[in-house]
Amino acid sequence: MFGFGEDIGIDLGTASVLIYVKGKGIVLVEPSVIALDTINKTILAVGTEAQRMLGRTPGNIVAIRPLKDGVISDYNMTEKMLRNFLDKICKRRIFKPRVIICVPSGVTEVEKRAVVDAAMQAGASKTFLIEEPIAAAIGAGIDISKPCGNMIVDIGGGTTDIAVISLGGIVVSESLKIAGDKFDEAIIKYIRKKHNILIGERTAESMKMKIGCVFKDMPEHSEVREMSVRGRSLVSGLPKTLTVTSDEMFEAFEEPATAIVEAIKGVLENTPPELVGDISTQGIVMTGGGSLVWGLDRLIEYETGIKTFIAEDAVSCVARGTGKALEDIHVLKESK
Repeated sequence: MFGFGEDIGIDLGTASVLIYVKGKGIVLVEPSVIALDTINKTILAVGTEAQRMLGRTPGNIVAIRPLKDGVISDYNMTEKMLRNFLDKICKRRIFKPRVIICVPSGVTEVEKRAVVDAAMQAGASKTFLIEEPIAAAIGAGIDISKPCGNMIVDIGGGTTDIAVISLGGIVVSESLKIAGDKFDEAIIKYIRKKHNILIGERTAESMKMKIGCVFKDMPEHSEVREMSVRGRSLVSGLPKTLTVTSDEMFEAFEEPATAIVEAIKGVLENTPPELVGDISTQGIVMTGGGSLVWGLDRLIEYETGIKTFIAEDAVSCVARGTGKALEDIHVLKESK
């Protein structure tokens, strides 16, 4: 049961929601999906259960992702999803919790207000915002308070946030609406164009995780990996199975991977020389689920000439950073 003044950190992501409770750590990891009966407007499932329904629902049921490209695309559904998750981690709340939510670095004031309003409607007593690169850096174990340049590349489901951080603040940043979802879309587009077969989002995501590849010049990539997938033939309209290779994934991923690399180069070009020197020494830190695409760290290192590494437990870095920021929630209050 929440005590008085309980604090919660939320990584409200396009692909998944992670919730951190002060003193307990990460207590919930669920896909950002909600299933709704369109006839009587009732919620049928939220999170993992709803994700299983994506692409498999009858006409009267829709499974949707209420966040797109890192921001709220369906306010009411986001509020209902948040309320469900908050109820799930503790059904008997006496006091409303204080909530801190991370947002992409490029969001507008209107988008920020939508996040705050959704959290308040879902049951928060007070809501504070923290920018994703700051939360990711804290979660990755970087001491952001020092007068030293650190570059963080947080690749989530909807956005890639690139930022140079020094003295607790963002010096230069870029937020791209190219991330994990765009890799999935690239696979669907590629398979459709090359093989005349239509596959679903979940199949594409599975392919990305198992055989996805963006950099070939790696000793551990000497073997071409393969995966059998099922889809619908656009010629016959019937189910069809095909074998896809990691080399094909390399072709499919070229466009989104190049866009991310170019954005990182652009941020480096706009960074003060002293901080670039720090980054060259410290290296570039990658966080978020999208950073786990095979070879993406090597590609960035090859293109920038700067040592690049993936943070430990990259998927939960933002949530853990948001949780650690709860320790200084009084500072966030003053800055709001």
